[in-house]
Amino acid sequence: MSALFSNYSLLSHNTFGFDVRARYAQLIETEEQLSKALADPRTIDLPRLVLGGGSNIVLTRDFDGVVWLITLSGRRLVNESEHAWWVEAGAGENWHKFVEWTLQQGWPGLENLALIPGKVGAAPIQNIGAYGLEISELLASVRVIELATGESRVLDVKDCQFGYRDSFFKQQGRDRFVIVSVTFRLPKKWRPRYNYAALANELAKRHIEVPTPQDIFSAVVTVRRTKLPDPAQIGNAGSFFKNPVVERSHFEKLRAREPRLVAYLQTDQRVKLAAGWLIEQCGWKGQTCGHVGVHAEQALVLTNRGGGSGAEIVELATAIQADVEKRFAVRLEPEPLIV
Repeated sequence: MSALFSNYSLLSHNTFGFDVRARYAQLIETEEQLSKALADPRTIDLPRLVLGGGSNIVLTRDFDGVVWLITLSGRRLVNESEHAWWVEAGAGENWHKFVEWTLQQGWPGLENLALIPGKVGAAPIQNIGAYGLEISELLASVRVIELATGESRVLDVKDCQFGYRDSFFKQQGRDRFVIVSVTFRLPKKWRPRYNYAALANELAKRHIEVPTPQDIFSAVVTVRRTKLPDPAQIGNAGSFFKNPVVERSHFEKLRAREPRLVAYLQTDQRVKLAAGWLIEQCGWKGQTCGHVGVHAEQALVLTNRGGGSGAEIVELATAIQADVEKRFAVRLEPEPLIV
């Protein structure tokens, strides 16, 4: 049975760097340990919280339950056909290192998602995406353990019900499963994606007209490091708000009033607005509020400047939401889970 730690500090298990404590914590390194933890009489009736890298969570208080620290490892090629590679990774694998490894093996496809913080197991929950790619496009299946029964199940893409920064795991499946591994289908017919201005500009700086997967990986890493703060240096959870999607009619009204409005037409004819731009227009970029603030280079990023708390981040986020809604009649939705 896995060791049970009491009054356990979660300081190093959330990228905001909030020093909250869990009543108990257990390290889950194997599926056998997970099965035993499910039936552990010491914690079986307590609330549970699953943590990987803690890069998409705001801990607002001590957790009066058991936290499972998922470090399930392993990465392997599980199948290959004339058209694709199927690659599996344990939920506890570092996401960026996994992407880097796939390229080293000659299996491209995930390079646009380089340097996204967190673990592989969190990727399908959030349907992580960047620079024109979401993992739902390349995901084959997710293997999970159902908490109520302890049974292993395999969910395919349809089962995951992916949406923009959304999935079954954040909706009907919330608190019902623990992800143990994720399998990706990486097509052998690779095509580069570099239409985003920041990425295209970085490649142009390098005088690269026909990029390789490694070129895109390297450019993405550079762009992200330029725009986003390193959580090891300043506490943050990356982009805090989703880019809101509005009806075309609402967009037209906004654009008539705000000609510089940054927006992207979607396939369903709705329009995605740039949340960072909305926040910046409301004067929040670079602002500080006590121990927390809005990053000076990227208005989408809220930061713990040192000694801050989850409650302060929530208070700041609420104020930003109110200002954006007042000016643009758009309600921003946080990306991280708030606990």
